[in-house]
Amino acid sequence: MDKKTDSKMKFDEIAVALKYDFISDSDVPKILASGRGFIAQKILETAKKHNIPVEENRPLSEALAKVPAGSEIPMELWSAVAEILAQIYLLESRGGGKNP
Repeated sequence: MDKKTDSKMKFDEIAVALKYDFISDSDVPKILASGRGFIAQKILETAKKHNIPVEENRPLSEALAKVPAGSEIPMELWSAVAEILAQIYLLESRGGGKNP
């Protein structure tokens, strides 16, 4: 693979970091960070380093990446994000990840 192709593939990578407190279920999840390419790689590396679950969902990531960091996720994305958070909560409550 040449450098030009490798750079394009890295730029196509996207990552969005969400924050949600399972204990205080009244809060809406917020966007902590989002980015493409190098920034996406750093977000994923940080998640891995801190044992934070990662879900691959490109269409949802594309939609969430349009939301500014620090903002609550838009109401139209609540359902999709809630499904992912429910899966993470189940995983964590069974001891398969960080504690909720």
